[in-house]
Amino acid sequence: MAVSYKKLFHMMIDKEMTNTELQKQAGFSANIITRLKRNGYISLENVENICRVMDCSVDDILEFMPDDTDKATKSVSTADTFHTDTRN
Repeated sequence: MAVSYKKLFHMMIDKEMTNTELQKQAGFSANIITRLKRNGYISLENVENICRVMDCSVDDILEFMPDDTDKATKSVSTADTFHTDTRN
């Protein structure tokens, strides 16, 4: 699964909050902002701090999306489910 923080950045625009303001108020490094921009994983502690600062819940700032690996795995597992052994 891939993670997307598009919701967070839309919320920041709505609240007229800059990356630097979020960074300072949530108490994390600039590296976390970079991870957010790249839709990378961050710690649950950082997610919690962002939610506290933004006064929202987790599903308001991020969403999980299937990535190409997940799609390939699903199609393989589905094909395996319907495979029957015709040897006697």
